[in-house]
Amino acid sequence: MTSSSSASLHPSATDRRISARVGGIAESATLAVDAKAKALKAAGRPVIGFGAGEPDFPTPQPVVEAAIAACSDPKNHRYSPAAGLPELRDAIAAKTARDSGWQVEARQVLVTNGGKQAVFEAFAALIDPDDEVLLPAPFWTTYPEAVRMAGGNPVQIDTDESTDFLPTVEALEAARTPRTKALLWCSPSNPTGAVAPRELVEAVGRWAAEHGIWVIADEIYEHLVYDGAEHVSMPVAVPEIADRCVVLNGVAKTFAMTGWRVGWMIGPADVVAAGINMQSHLTSNVCNVAQRAALAAVTGPLDAVAEMREAFDRRRRLIVELLSGIDGITCPVPRGAFYAYPSVAGLLGKEIRGERPRTSVDLAALVLEHAEVAVVPGEAFGTPGYFRLSYALGDDDLRTGVTRMADLLAEAK
Repeated sequence: MTSSSSASLHPSATDRRISARVGGIAESATLAVDAKAKALKAAGRPVIGFGAGEPDFPTPQPVVEAAIAACSDPKNHRYSPAAGLPELRDAIAAKTARDSGWQVEARQVLVTNGGKQAVFEAFAALIDPDDEVLLPAPFWTTYPEAVRMAGGNPVQIDTDESTDFLPTVEALEAARTPRTKALLWCSPSNPTGAVAPRELVEAVGRWAAEHGIWVIADEIYEHLVYDGAEHVSMPVAVPEIADRCVVLNGVAKTFAMTGWRVGWMIGPADVVAAGINMQSHLTSNVCNVAQRAALAAVTGPLDAVAEMREAFDRRRRLIVELLSGIDGITCPVPRGAFYAYPSVAGLLGKEIRGERPRTSVDLAALVLEHAEVAVVPGEAFGTPGYFRLSYALGDDDLRTGVTRMADLLAEAK
């Protein structure tokens, strides 16, 4: 082999334009689907998007008014503490005690630029190269990328409808190795809407505590539960895990504030201090105006939240009814969040408009092209053969979109 051919197989640092770590990151599938749907709409096509997990409601007016007032206050025109406004950290601690029963101090709270930054900073603070993170699937698309960015290895734990898309302790134990550092826990779940019952939360928490495994618990959908389901916070249900538990949350889903970009992580003081140090170099403080809006949200009443939950519940029942009426689709009833996660396996390989989609990616592309409906295929969440549809959109669009999809899929043969 010549030296030139050897160099092409093993490029030097100066030959690589993009670092291996960043070059290996996959684009957010949910945002990609949403962007494509919006681009097609801008081009004049009547696309209905079920891709993004974004409430269609406006941010509650008192929150908006707090932000407007904050714009005129010169103290918000300057840098503020990287960890977050002291009064917001206090308020998040109080809100956590109110909503989940977990008593924490303000020094255990780090305010972040949206929930995604909280995810990345939690893994960055805890994971060393080659540490393993147990990741029940289906999972939100960002989790494995955040693990890899921290140098860790995501270990997928498959679930399905037979366990309500929830992992068993036995499955977690079977995947545990000496390199297992953490478990990602998300309930209510994105993408399935599954809600873990108290007995499972307790069993998983005790298992993690017994083996010294960290739990990173995403509670962003805590207020969105239905049919008598209960959100159970793991450090409350299993106090012995609290010193090895980081809870992630934010205002995006509960208060229809996705664009305001305010999230937080709560955990042991040493982990939060490490996250603060990182954020002091990464972004410094979160936008002060957005923090003031978040302060109004978490200290205010939950009336608007209750109204949104009622609307989501109505849409939940409607979308399950409509999807369940399509031959080849089976749709479990979600009990939390605002997603339906139907199986489309019964349609794969069938002919539709001269095509035979073999994967849910293929089928999603066909549905977008011929029904002008945007959905996210299950491959994005680690489980091929499914679609994720957000029902956080208007009732008319929901009915029209699923009906269009049903009309197309009725042609399958």
